[in-house]
Amino acid sequence: MRAVVQRVSRASVTVGERTTGAIGLGLLVLIGVAAGDDERDAEIVGDKLAGLRIFPDDAGLMNRSVVEAGGAALIVSQFTLLGDARKGRRPSFVAAAGETLAKTLYERAGAVLAGHGIRVEYGEFGAHMDVELVNDGPVTILLDSKRTF
Repeated sequence: MRAVVQRVSRASVTVGERTTGAIGLGLLVLIGVAAGDDERDAEIVGDKLAGLRIFPDDAGLMNRSVVEAGGAALIVSQFTLLGDARKGRRPSFVAAAGETLAKTLYERAGAVLAGHGIRVEYGEFGAHMDVELVNDGPVTILLDSKRTF
């Protein structure tokens, strides 16, 4: 499971004219589920998100987690994180999980995060979404449950 994590001052997702999720201070998390991922991968990512110390403390150092900062999370499914563009010009997405597994594990990662007391909002799985955000810092972190980077 891969995640692109952005510290935001605000973020929202709309599908058509409908807002599916919106947060103020917190994390915008784009999640891609790989074929072969399981519930443990979702738990690793959810727990890592809850404890990731990327919010400033009183001295301005990145020493606080989203929990300590009182933030929220907006989770957005993004299978394109599993795209492989090493050959040719068209990315291959064969490494991405099928829809049923991907949705289950995407929701599980959000549930694990919510279990830490964080308000979690979601995009709409499988929909064409417009994602708006203000990246605070900017701070962007890449996570992978298999620790490939």
